[in-house]
Amino acid sequence: MDEPHPELQRMLAEEDELGVPSVAAQTVDAARRQHEQLASSDAGPDVERTWDLEVPSPVAEDPIDLRIYRPGSDGPYPTLLWIHGGGFVLGSLETADAVARSLAVETDCVVVSVGYNLAPEHPFPDQPRECYAALEWTAEHVDTFGGDPDRIAVGGDSAGGNLAAVAALRARDDDGPDLDHQLLVYPVTTDAALPSREANAEGYGLTTAEMEWFDEKYVRHSVDAANPYAYPLKARDLSGLPPATVITAGFDPLLDDGVRYAERLDAAEVDVEHLNYEAMIHGFFGMLDLDIDAAHDAIERSAARLRDSFGT
Repeated sequence: MDEPHPELQRMLAEEDELGVPSVAAQTVDAARRQHEQLASSDAGPDVERTWDLEVPSPVAEDPIDLRIYRPGSDGPYPTLLWIHGGGFVLGSLETADAVARSLAVETDCVVVSVGYNLAPEHPFPDQPRECYAALEWTAEHVDTFGGDPDRIAVGGDSAGGNLAAVAALRARDDDGPDLDHQLLVYPVTTDAALPSREANAEGYGLTTAEMEWFDEKYVRHSVDAANPYAYPLKARDLSGLPPATVITAGFDPLLDDGVRYAERLDAAEVDVEHLNYEAMIHGFFGMLDLDIDAAHDAIERSAARLRDSFGT
């Protein structure tokens, strides 16, 4: 396939005409404001109830923000810990709201959305530690909100896919919560110069230059770049991890990050399904307000995989 979906081409052309600046050309504060403004306007489906709360961070004075979505009044429901993307520097509970609502409704599960503290104020390893703390909190407390602590999955998109994969690794390594599934949507898995980062370097939304800008603010010391809790593709052993769904997009610099992680999981005899959407770009999973069937298909197939792992 030579070009992305026509609707995505139209969207990219509009952004080009408007002169939307690259994240890499902005200050962190300006990039955050732009990201919030450009986030999907789709409110997402209704859920029965939401809660906003704060839990202590293991590494920062600022707390971890959580938003909990319960799909209905019955229960207990299986539970998905959802971690938003944004290059470890951008994003919030608000930018993740539509996807969190959609996953709660499609999967019929409680979703715990994590608003972790961002880099560069909180670089690696703060964010993996906060997300794992949120996972432990979820396993201990989610029954209060109608969730089932014995049926838990983790998931996230982009940087959030990285943090979800890392949470699954640490849960295995530290004998932590027993996870039923990991949903990894175009995850960042390495800092290596993979072929898709050159092939899709610019022109499709996320650029390779922006990825380098994010990496510089997240991993501040070269020694940390070898840590599998920073880049999970560098883990020596991926065996014993929960079943996985890995979603990638054909015109995404992160395409090969997901492809190679799925291949490594399969080689380690982990039950993995890799879904590649050839005509899509980075971020399509959250573009639920556009006329793009692939975004809704990806949500539906993710939900089906989660339900199967939950036994529902």
